[in-house]
Amino acid sequence: MALNITLRTRLALWVIFLLTVQVVLVLFVIQRQEVIAIEQEQTERGLVLANSIIQENTPLLVRYDYFALKENIEARIDDQLIYIIFYDRFNMPAAGNDFILTYDDIYQFSNLGEDLKSREPFVQPRQLLDADHNPLMNVLEIEAPIFPQDATDRWGSVKLGLSLEEMQAEVRRTSMLLLGIGVLGLLIGIIGAAWLARRITTPILKLVEGTEHISRGDFSLQIDIDSQDEIGNLAKSFNEMSRQLQLLQRRMEEANKRLIQVEKLASIGHISAGIAHEIRNPLTAVKLNIQKLSEKENLDESDRVNLEISQEGIAQIEKFIRELLNYARVSELNLDWFAMDQIIDGSLKMIADSLELKDVTVEKHYGADLPQVRVDADKVRQIILNVLRNSCEAVETGGEIKICVERTDTPSGSWLRTEISDNGKGVPRKDWENVFEPFYTTKASGIGLGLAIARKILEQHSGTIRVKSQEGTGSCFEILLPCEDEP
Repeated sequence: MALNITLRTRLALWVIFLLTVQVVLVLFVIQRQEVIAIEQEQTERGLVLANSIIQENTPLLVRYDYFALKENIEARIDDQLIYIIFYDRFNMPAAGNDFILTYDDIYQFSNLGEDLKSREPFVQPRQLLDADHNPLMNVLEIEAPIFPQDATDRWGSVKLGLSLEEMQAEVRRTSMLLLGIGVLGLLIGIIGAAWLARRITTPILKLVEGTEHISRGDFSLQIDIDSQDEIGNLAKSFNEMSRQLQLLQRRMEEANKRLIQVEKLASIGHISAGIAHEIRNPLTAVKLNIQKLSEKENLDESDRVNLEISQEGIAQIEKFIRELLNYARVSELNLDWFAMDQIIDGSLKMIADSLELKDVTVEKHYGADLPQVRVDADKVRQIILNVLRNSCEAVETGGEIKICVERTDTPSGSWLRTEISDNGKGVPRKDWENVFEPFYTTKASGIGLGLAIARKILEQHSGTIRVKSQEGTGSCFEILLPCEDEP
C-alpha cells in the first residue's frame, strides 16, 4: 500500500537530505584539509628538528666521533622523538639510540638514494611493531642529507622517527569539533527545513482548502496570505477569482429570479388574456342587467340591497382583472426628473382620508439637498401609495407612520433611499420575500398583487424594495432608486 506523504513532509525530507549531503561534503573537505595541514605542520617541524640536529652533530660526524655522536643522540630522545640514526656517506649506520637498534629494517637501511648531490629529504609515515608483530605506534620518518659547509657531495644523513600520537590526537580533536559543528548545523538545518516547509506549504494548503470550498459552490472564502512573493500573488488572484465568482453567482441568481418572474408574467399574461375574454363580456352583461333592475321604482328595499351587494362584488372582480392585467403587462416608462419628496407628499394627499379616519400620525424626515431622480412619477407614486395603504391597514387606530428619505453611497453606487415604517404588527421574517410574490397576501380582502407590482416597477427603474421589520414591532419597507447626474 502506497504511503500518503504530504507535500510538507516531502519538502522537509528533501531539504534535510540535500542539507545533510552538503554538510557531509563540506565537513569531509574541511576535515581533509585540516589533516593535510596538520601533517604538513608536523613534517615542517620534523625538518626543522632534523636541521637542528644536523647543525649540532655534523662536526662529530666529520671527525668520525661516533661515541660522542651516540651520546648526543640519547640526550635528544624524548616522548616525541622516538629514534635518531646517523648514516655515513656510504649510507651505512654510524650511530643510533638503543631503542631503534632492534629494528634492523629501519636501522640498517638509509632511505636516500646513491645520488650524493641530492638535497631532497625523504619523508614517510611508518608503523612500528612490537616483538609479537603487533602495532606499537605510528611515526613520521624523516631522513635529511648532511652537507658540510662548502661541500658539494653528501657526507651522510640523519633519520628521525617522530611520534604521530600527538598529531593523531589533534586530528581526532579536529574531527570531533567538526562533527559537533556539523551535527549542530544539521539540527539547525532540520529546524529551518521544517519551518521553511511549513511556511511554503501552509499557504498552499489554504489555497487547496479554498479550491475545495469553490468546488462545493461556496465562493465566500477569502484566503489571508500576506506574503509578497508568488504565493501571495496567487492568493490575491484566488481571492479576486472568488469575488468574481461570487458576484457572478449573485448575478446568475438574480437572472434566474428574473427569468422565473418573466415566465410567471408570461403565464399570468396568458391566463389574464383568457380571463379578460371569458369573464369581462358576460360580466358586463350581468352588470348592465343589475343596473337596469336597480333603476326600477317598484323594487322593494331588500332586493335593492341585494343588487347593491352584487354590484360591489362585480366591481371587486373588475378590480382584480385590472390589477392582474397591469401586473402581466410590460409597460414602457415615461422617465423624467422628479423630486422624491414631492411624489411622497402627493401620495399622502391621495390617502389623506384613510389616514384621518384611523387617526394615523405621519412623521416625515427628508434629508438636506436631496437629488432628483429620473423616474416615471406615476409608477413610483403607485408604489408609495401601495406601501402607505398597507401601513395604514396594519396599524391600529392612533398608529404612527414614519417616512425617511436620504441619499446613501455604497460600493455599488449612489442611491436615494426611502424608508416607510409603521408601528403595526410587522411581517414575520420567513415572509420577507414571500410578500413580493404574486397572489401572496395576509389580508382577507386582498389579492396579493400590490407589492409584486411594486417590485416589478422598481426593477424596471434598476431599483430594489425589501422588508426590514421584526414581528410585533412594526414593518419597514426600504425603497432604493439609483441617483444619476442631471444633464
